[in-house]
Amino acid sequence: MEEYIVEMRHITKRFPGIVANDDVSLGIRKGEVYALLGENGAGKSTLMSMLFGMYEPDAGEIYINGEKVSFRSSNDAAARNIGMVHQHFKLVDNYTIAENIVLGVEPMTRKFGILPAVNIKKANQDIARLSAEYGLEVNPTDLIENVPVSVRQRVEILKMLYRKAEIMIFDEPTAVLTPAEIDFLLKIIDGLRKSGKTIILITHKIEEIKQIADRCAILCRGRLVDVLDVKNASVREMANMMVGREVEMDLHKSPANFRETVLKVSHLTVENENHFPLVKDVSFEIRGGEIFAVAGVSGNGQTQIADAITGLAEAASGSIVLKGKDITRLSIRKRTQEGISYIPEDRQRTGVVMDFSLEDNLALRRYYREPYSGRGILNFGEFRKNAELLIDRYDIRSGQGPKTIVRSMSGGNQQKAIVGREIEEHADLIIFVQPTRGLDIGAIKNIHKQILKERDRGAAILLISLELSEVMELADTIGVIFSGEILKTAPAGSLTRNEVGSYMMGVREA
Repeated sequence: MEEYIVEMRHITKRFPGIVANDDVSLGIRKGEVYALLGENGAGKSTLMSMLFGMYEPDAGEIYINGEKVSFRSSNDAAARNIGMVHQHFKLVDNYTIAENIVLGVEPMTRKFGILPAVNIKKANQDIARLSAEYGLEVNPTDLIENVPVSVRQRVEILKMLYRKAEIMIFDEPTAVLTPAEIDFLLKIIDGLRKSGKTIILITHKIEEIKQIADRCAILCRGRLVDVLDVKNASVREMANMMVGREVEMDLHKSPANFRETVLKVSHLTVENENHFPLVKDVSFEIRGGEIFAVAGVSGNGQTQIADAITGLAEAASGSIVLKGKDITRLSIRKRTQEGISYIPEDRQRTGVVMDFSLEDNLALRRYYREPYSGRGILNFGEFRKNAELLIDRYDIRSGQGPKTIVRSMSGGNQQKAIVGREIEEHADLIIFVQPTRGLDIGAIKNIHKQILKERDRGAAILLISLELSEVMELADTIGVIFSGEILKTAPAGSLTRNEVGSYMMGVREA
């Protein structure tokens, strides 16, 4: 019998209204990168959460190095050298990097030889040495709230390494990273494998699995479909097994039919609280029937452009004109009533109310209008009908249907809910910021079709994406942003991928 460092036998886990894992068995070898591939809500994170002690299985057994274990908490898992980087990071914003990493296992000293105290100097030294050893350089004294997403992810990896994890679980680790950051992370994972660590990679990105994984277990609706040797499996084969049907890989995009200008942004400047300009004198127009894509590396001001248009950020100067009307100083609600839909970058802070039900979240744009309310009384029957329609149309997976609390749903299904809610407004201007982040290949293709459908309807589309392939596939016009400035605006067909990439790095003449 083959020896496995991790073995899960006949694991079943149920939640109200749903079987998240249904009799799943798998074995993971020491020193391999083992990928879990599946649609949003397929049960990948639930399965690994049981390995990490966050849930207990309703049935089945877990073995570590051939020994049967029973984890009642993540501390039990950590004691068996298992670590996990969650899709949504578990960090304390107002603590330093070192304080976050050593939290719960702090190096101690005694003041005056009597009073126990955290030896923060030793913690800083240990973290600096550990980060340099694994090529994950961080400044131990930086506050988490002041560092970018890619650094926060390094901190999560260092937390595992500091606790001497040998089995390392990564849950959708590239969902919030730029292409360059993704390449760096995959090199880190490869280095961890070479150092003898066992890596479990939860993802829906098949191209990353092809690049880094040794074997791949495919889950579909909670059941194990197959385990494949990655080098012998094709992308199409893996995609079809993941979604349980033939996936149409090619996107049909009809020629654009441009109409009158819907949005005109003129000399827009947006500043932070310290009056530092994040967006600098930006101007562009979007016509009806046009997808205008803003391409750029994360943190170059593209999100602030979207926030300024929707009213979430104040314009320091410049104007925003929608269908001939200046909306620069209007409230957020008045802007949406004028014809704006918005899919934000941060789905959990801006896109949904996490502790509301799915049906309440899907009605957030409509609850104050008939037939959802009348004379100040909410009509919850209409909430339910609307939710059932969108759940079916956008394949939103939820254990209790419309009544499901959004916090209990997977991140990808939260994203589907936001996209569905906003598209169904059929607004004149639809702003998509990272619309397919965290979605599986089937859901991505469906969202892309919906974007093109709205464009062909005559809507003006502002697409802000860190996925260069998404920009090149969907855009009619591309504006490349760098350091808050639009360096280049041109028809998508006139720019190559390499030219766009050069402008993204600040080259003014690609």
